Amino acid sequence: MNTIETLFKEWQSLQPVKEEYQQRLDQKFMLEFNYNSNHIEGNTLTYGQTELLLLFGRVVGEAKMKDLEEMKAHNVCLKMTIAEAGEKDRPLTESFIRILHQTMLREDYTVYRQLPGGVNTSYVVHAGCYKTRPNSVITPTGERFEYASPEETPALMADLIQWYNQAEADGKLTPVELAALFHYRYIRIHPFEDGNGRIARLLMNYILLRHGYPMIVIRSKNKKTYLEALGKADKNVGPVPSDGANATLEQAQDFVNYITKQVEQTLEDDMNFLQEKKDAVWWFDGEFVTFKNESTIQLLKYLVEHPQATVKELTQVLSINKSAVQKQLETLQGKGYITRVGTRKEGKRIVNLISTTQKGGK
Repeated sequence: MNTIETLFKEWQSLQPVKEEYQQRLDQKFMLEFNYNSNHIEGNTLTYGQTELLLLFGRVVGEAKMKDLEEMKAHNVCLKMTIAEAGEKDRPLTESFIRILHQTMLREDYTVYRQLPGGVNTSYVVHAGCYKTRPNSVITPTGERFEYASPEETPALMADLIQWYNQAEADGKLTPVELAALFHYRYIRIHPFEDGNGRIARLLMNYILLRHGYPMIVIRSKNKKTYLEALGKADKNVGPVPSDGANATLEQAQDFVNYITKQVEQTLEDDMNFLQEKKDAVWWFDGEFVTFKNESTIQLLKYLVEHPQATVKELTQVLSINKSAVQKQLETLQGKGYITRVGTRKEGKRIVNLISTTQKGGK
């Protein structure tokens, strides 16, 4: 924990952050967390579509209505989580978790499945209610891994909340250890029929934020590593759900180590983001993007302020020929850095990159 303690002290030394910088950090996290946490669970919206939806209320390209509504609801849940974390004197409650789940799923819905042999079956997923049927997952080795039963879930959840509030008051665990261990214990219960992973990641960030840490993003491209860390902890704890729901820090150490590394990386990235002053450096989906071509930098900066700029206008402003402008636009669109919205005459080019230097990041 020495590395993270050093980074956290450096992070604290930068507080309070200027409002305009904090707005960029908040926007950066909001887009990445919503996109990645939902993408892990199968949402098909791209990063650019997520940005257009959440920042501009626009939809471009093909998209499932379910994925759009899911993304918007998840963003509401994130806002609720941030607000709740700010209530320092209010303990975590089961009621808040159930309301969070109800907001995320929006309403009850029916799942239809065909069993081996052609038998059709269905069940109802209840928004905001603990599960009424067993849930499990198939491990990479082909074995079925069972979570807590519907009958034992209410008691285990009550114990989890009581343990968390007491552990937070005792202060024996660091905030990062507490957040990671809570995530692991919650997942071993799997209290709802759907949405458990997303709720776990929200609550983990709730704990980090309460203690002054930046919230973290588990990236969908790292899903395998994330699940492997959970799986290693499962092997240490064993298959009994109640043991998992009461796992010790030592038993879940593999997962705690994984989350610790994510927090370290987030601290480094956020501090680098705040301290970066070069116009050539932007942020996109978890990575710094540096442009060496001065005309590209000027093109992006101009589009931020003039999204409806025409190719002709850009050639005049940048003092380069039309084909060069078109080639740059095609390259930037191909990488997802900009998105074309609307008709050719009236449409806008939205810059999906977040500037490290410009006010508002847009």
